[in-house]
Amino acid sequence: MFDFSHFLTDSYAVALAAVMLVAMIYLCLYYWLYHFRVGRLAETKGKTDDGTLPPVSVVLTARNDAAWLKENLVYLLEQDYPDFEVVVVNYLSTDETEFVLKLLKDYYPHLKVVPFMEDVNLFQGKKYPLSIGIKSAKNDILMLADPDCTPKNLLWLRGMVRGYRGRGTENGERRTENGEWRTEIVLGYCGVKRSKTLLGCLQQYDALAYGAQYLGAALLGHPYTGSGRNLSYRRSFFFSQGAFIRHYDVADGSDDLFVYQNATRRNTTVCIDSDACLAVEPRKHFYQWHDERRHRVATRNRHRFIDRLHESLPGWTNLLFYAAAVLLVLRGTLPWVVVAAAVMLKWAWQIVSFSRLTKRFEGGHVHLAAPLYEIYFALANTILILLPLPNNRKFKK
Repeated sequence: MFDFSHFLTDSYAVALAAVMLVAMIYLCLYYWLYHFRVGRLAETKGKTDDGTLPPVSVVLTARNDAAWLKENLVYLLEQDYPDFEVVVVNYLSTDETEFVLKLLKDYYPHLKVVPFMEDVNLFQGKKYPLSIGIKSAKNDILMLADPDCTPKNLLWLRGMVRGYRGRGTENGERRTENGEWRTEIVLGYCGVKRSKTLLGCLQQYDALAYGAQYLGAALLGHPYTGSGRNLSYRRSFFFSQGAFIRHYDVADGSDDLFVYQNATRRNTTVCIDSDACLAVEPRKHFYQWHDERRHRVATRNRHRFIDRLHESLPGWTNLLFYAAAVLLVLRGTLPWVVVAAAVMLKWAWQIVSFSRLTKRFEGGHVHLAAPLYEIYFALANTILILLPLPNNRKFKK
């Protein structure tokens, strides 16, 4: 039916076909290990006696976030949890943030406000205000979030604390009295709320794909980063590891670099139960979202080369796959139907795998356009990596 005689005598076409095949196998394996596996991870729900729940401190840093605090802080203060406090560091706000916090303080005695009226931050970024908030916290288990984060329900604290129940997953590792590894870090997930706009869908896909990458790596025993919008670790562990001292010279990385430098397969767990996840509103303007994404990769030059390669390999492999497919079609020695069949097979498995993520994290129907979004981000992320953001920002939210 198809004539492959010209193809078999064209060494260049054979090489392109081999590149496309290897790239396809790698990508399908990646979708299975990260997208499908994270989406199918069993939940750890179960009844818990309130007397067994440890006290918790939620720590936020805010600067001119009055609108977000009005909308979201009450959901954190009203959490169904027996013993917790919410610590908000008000850092040099010039809007109504101070007034909003004072008003909420009258109704919620477990709200602790740490005001900064003068700029005493000798370092860049929010690490100093955040470390002061952590120092002001009275409980050992910390939950980190941002003012724009909204929990799905009032069980977020209970959901994240379940991450400390299991066995921790070599540096800084500790054991409990019964010989089990002690969990020091719990990685959570923060998604983007559903949107019907193209920009909103791009943000949803980005959050799902990025979350699946770092959560999947942790499940494979190689935790390398986390999201400060939903992250938990022990206060004692934070200070025993030197807090942010090793990277105070970098504006970003209060989440990325801290997890990268301190997380191991034995002291880190993942908690993505449905009630342990947070979500944010999609950004209305592209430049706002683009700025956040640039800051997310601004610290990757502090990662080892092998880790940077691992993080960027899916994108590069995706570009190789499509480049090889296009060149094969243009060369004409391999029937275009065969190339199209390979592309469609890859797309089908990608959509099926990504659908597990959207179902788990309530991402709507973003998975249906996953192959198209992936092409966009393969190009966009390459540009972000090649043009990193200068570390000159005094305060990063």
